[in-house]
Amino acid sequence: MPIPWRMIGLLLLAVGAFVAAWQFQDWRYGRQLAEQSRLNTETLNQRSLAAASAQQAEQDKRLALEQRLVTSEQTHYRALSDAQRDQDRLRDRLATADVRLSVLLDAGDVAHGCKLPATASPGGVDHAAVRARLDPAHAQRIIAITDTGDRGLIALQACQAYVRALAPEHFE
Repeated sequence: MPIPWRMIGLLLLAVGAFVAAWQFQDWRYGRQLAEQSRLNTETLNQRSLAAASAQQAEQDKRLALEQRLVTSEQTHYRALSDAQRDQDRLRDRLATADVRLSVLLDAGDVAHGCKLPATASPGGVDHAAVRARLDPAHAQRIIAITDTGDRGLIALQACQAYVRALAPEHFE
């Protein structure tokens, strides 16, 4: 049987067309994969940049908060040391009798046998007020109580400033 060259030619032509179509599809599919890969890479880069800028913003906020807290701590430490210094001076002045603490008495409540001056002394501030001087030991105790109270108030202010710095949106 003779070999039909036409049939072989047609068969070869069909195989060649099939191979060419397959190559074209492969090339087109490869191009689509490359494009998809490029788009995924761009998306990942954009997300990475967004995450990096969000992280930088959070770090900047944290650093600003730390700076505010340091400033607040310094302010409250200074207030505490000033109050302590003032209390120490007052305590020293009481101990050396440079200053005397006195209390204002109700003139109508004075015991009948007790004679207290009803007029102000030349250096006094209250006019016609009845005053009694406190014992220096009692004056020292009063100063210690006010010192403790002052320290407590300063510590409370420091705590309030700390909380306000941490959650400013709750105090606006």
